[in-house]
Amino acid sequence: MSNPVLVNTLRGEIIENRHRGAIAVCDPKGRLVHSWGEIDSLVYPRSAIKPLQALPLVESGAADHFQLSDAELALACSSHSAEPEHTDTIRNWLGRIELDEDALECGAHSPSDIKTAESLLINHIAPGRIHNNCSGKHTGMLTISRYLAEATGGYIEREHPAQQRWFDVLGEMADMDMRALPWSRDGCGIPVIAMPLKAIATAFARIAVPDDLPATRGSSIDCITNAIASNPFMVAGTGRLCTQIIELTGRRVIVKTGADGVYTAALKDQGLGVALKIDDGTGAAAEVAILAVLHHLNALHPDELEQLAERCRVPILNTRGVLTGYREPAGL
Repeated sequence: MSNPVLVNTLRGEIIENRHRGAIAVCDPKGRLVHSWGEIDSLVYPRSAIKPLQALPLVESGAADHFQLSDAELALACSSHSAEPEHTDTIRNWLGRIELDEDALECGAHSPSDIKTAESLLINHIAPGRIHNNCSGKHTGMLTISRYLAEATGGYIEREHPAQQRWFDVLGEMADMDMRALPWSRDGCGIPVIAMPLKAIATAFARIAVPDDLPATRGSSIDCITNAIASNPFMVAGTGRLCTQIIELTGRRVIVKTGADGVYTAALKDQGLGVALKIDDGTGAAAEVAILAVLHHLNALHPDELEQLAERCRVPILNTRGVLTGYREPAGL
C-alpha cells in the first residue's frame, strides 16, 4: 500500500510532482493521535533527532562543568548554515575544552548559507570540518568525552561511549531497544538508526511534555528546549524554516529538520510529538508538510500562519523570476 500524497508541486495548473509520505502524531504515553501513511515502517530520522542526542550533554554534567551557554547548547541540537556566528561560537567552544577543529570527525562541506560560501571562495578559504552542519552536535559529543576523560579519537564509532549514551536516551524516550534496530552511517559519520515514525513522535511528545519523566531527564529537556527557544538562529540560520518557526513560537513549537525529507516537532500546548518522512526525500516538500501538520493541529496562531504564508504555499519562480507554480499541501 502506497503512502498518501502529502505535497504537490504544480507547474501552471498541472501537478508536476506528487510527494508521498507518512506522518505520526503521538502523545507522551505513546498513543497515536493522528496518522497518515505507513507510520510503523522503519525510517532513518537523520538530524531530526538532534535535540534528543543532546540530552546526555546536560545529564552527564558536562554542560555545567564547561559552563556552556544557551547558544552552545542550541548549536549541539543544530543543523546550522555555517554562518560566522555559528562557526565562531564552535571554535571558541572547542578551545574551552582544549581541542580544535581537527578533533572533529565529521567531514568538511561548503556552508549552506550562500553568502558565507561565497565569502570563503572569494578569500580562497577551503571549507573545513567546522563548516559541517553537524559540527555543533560533534562538539557536544567531544565535550562529554573530555569531561569523562574518555578517548576522543574514534568518538563517532558505534561502540564508543559517546554514541552508546544517546542510544540509551533515545531508547528510553521512544520505548525501543536501539541496539536491536538496523543502523548505518549518517552523512556526518555517526551511526544512524532506523526507527518507526510512531516511536520518534512519542519521543518528541515527551520533549513537549516531560512531566512523567524522572526529574533529571525533565530538567535536562527544559534546559535544552529553553536554549533552542532563546537561540533559534543557532539551530539553523538565516532564512531557514526551523529558525523562523521557533522565532515566532518560542518554546511552544520546537521543530527540527533532518536530511532526506524528515521533520520532527514537539508541541507544548497540544502535548504532542510529530514525526514525518517524505518518501522521495525532498526537503522542500517536508517543509510544506510540517507546516500543514502544525496548521491541522492548531499549533500555529493565525498571525504566525500569516507570517509563514509563503512557506505554507511556496511560489516557484523560474530563472527570470517569473512565477511558474506552487508547492502546496495535498490536504491532510
